Amino acid sequence: MTEPASCVILGGGGHARVLIDCLQSGGVANRCAVLDMDQTRWGGELLGVPILGGDDLLPELIKQGASSFIVGVGGTGDNQPRKRLYELGIAHGLKPIAVIHPRSILSRSAEIGPGVQLLPGSIINSEARIGANVIVNSGAIVEHDCRLGDNTHVATGAKMCSTVTVGSEAHIGAGATVRQGISIGEGAIIGAGAVVVKDVDPWTVVVGVPARPISYSNLETLKVE
Repeated sequence: MTEPASCVILGGGGHARVLIDCLQSGGVANRCAVLDMDQTRWGGELLGVPILGGDDLLPELIKQGASSFIVGVGGTGDNQPRKRLYELGIAHGLKPIAVIHPRSILSRSAEIGPGVQLLPGSIINSEARIGANVIVNSGAIVEHDCRLGDNTHVATGAKMCSTVTVGSEAHIGAGATVRQGISIGEGAIIGAGAVVVKDVDPWTVVVGVPARPISYSNLETLKVE
């Protein structure tokens, strides 16, 4: 790099590539660098942004002037890795910044927390409240007056009707639909394509139409995008 990085992207996989594309679309991708624990990626790049090494480089980058970070890891049902990286950035005194694609729609009356990621085609409608380190993925809809807790992920094409409440670290799978007024507990997983018409307890997995609970032991055979 010709200049020190001011923003560090923690994680260098496919999700980080999408985030970099969002930043480039908004003209704010300069002076970013990627850190990733996979040594096979070191020395490479994502859409022109260099992958410098592992997380142990954070202190050195901060000395060089890095002041902010982005969590570059997505989630396929387990949001703990994203939560750990968010806490890592905070622990090093870095500022979490939001990534909002120019083709995302964010109501002027909605509120978003630090580190939120709104990907292309996502819609956040009026009076919605989005917590910290939340992904609203491509084409997903969060209708008016919804509440999303910290570290949640609304996956590609999911639809949340009005006044839905989602606990922290929950995952709403690709193409899922959640009826208005539903409460989804902390750490719950909504399977891809599910239609949720009843409240979901914390740390519960539901799948199907209408959505029904299954055991966590069945997660290895469950596809949650």
